[in-house]
Amino acid sequence: MTMPSIDLDRTHPFAEAMRASSIAMVMTDPTLPDHPIVFANDAFLRLTGYSLLEVMGRNCRFLQGPDSDAAAIADIRRAIAAGVDLTVELVNYRKDGSAFHNVLSLSPVRGKSGEVRYFFATQVDVTDQHRQTDELRHANLALAAALETATTLVHEIDHRVKNNLQMVSAMILLQSLDRSDLRLRDSLLDTLSRVEALSTVHHRLHRSGDVSRFDVADYVRDLLDDLVGATGRTDIRVRLDLMPVLVQAGKSAALALLFNELFTNALKHAFPPGKPGTLAVSIAREAACIVAVIEDDGVGVSPTATRLSTFGQSLIQTLSRQLGAETTIGPMSPSGTRVRIELPLAIVAAPV
Repeated sequence: MTMPSIDLDRTHPFAEAMRASSIAMVMTDPTLPDHPIVFANDAFLRLTGYSLLEVMGRNCRFLQGPDSDAAAIADIRRAIAAGVDLTVELVNYRKDGSAFHNVLSLSPVRGKSGEVRYFFATQVDVTDQHRQTDELRHANLALAAALETATTLVHEIDHRVKNNLQMVSAMILLQSLDRSDLRLRDSLLDTLSRVEALSTVHHRLHRSGDVSRFDVADYVRDLLDDLVGATGRTDIRVRLDLMPVLVQAGKSAALALLFNELFTNALKHAFPPGKPGTLAVSIAREAACIVAVIEDDGVGVSPTATRLSTFGQSLIQTLSRQLGAETTIGPMSPSGTRVRIELPLAIVAAPV
């Protein structure tokens, strides 16, 4: 920058403005031997810990020390030799020996003829910013390590849970092969279906890579494919109208068991051999809740009867309470059964 030569006397308004500034400032004179400091304001003295008498007449290199970047120092020397502006960061040292990160901005002050009369420099202590950056880096490293540990733990738990569920399923299946008690066999197969529903939920959560949310619509599609396929029936049609809904993972098991119970019951009782039919499932947003409706045009139930076993009724009531849901089951006209499940928005993990 080009400025007129200034008098550094304390009475000069410009000198007073520099002296009162909260930014550390010095002026040096390149025309004198060893390029000494000829002005330093109070902010510079506070930053470095030196008195005015201790800095006046000295070259600024006294602020350098063992960790001062040699490349930055070389840049400063080149800028001074060329008479150009420079901003550089380097480590400087206070009088007490403590280091600080200094952003140095250097500019030549030229006389009327363009000659360099002084160099004006400001110093900004950015040590706190470096400390915060270091702390953030260390925190990120710690977080990454914790995440890696947590991921390993999740995979280990996933593996153990999967193995345990497979073992339970295998034991139930073996017991169901005993045909001496058909009612017990049917109960065991129902239990096996519930365990497999839980296993499917667990598998889907970990396969998705997001163990915090559960995709209800995808689960319903896959579950119905499996259940209808297991019946061996080709005369049962499935009609779906499913709005995408992600629910909290903590509610996924109860919701999966509830759907499994209702679908299994419909396929078991609504369509006796020789009676074709349609099972329709919809999921939609209504007012302040998510509504799932399951309808079949099968044999239906009377207003005072239910196709559910006592245990099935109890399980549906329990699961509905866990979900904060309202589940109603009733007949359709002229035949069939309709189930309506009202799920609170509180269990939803994403906007719908």
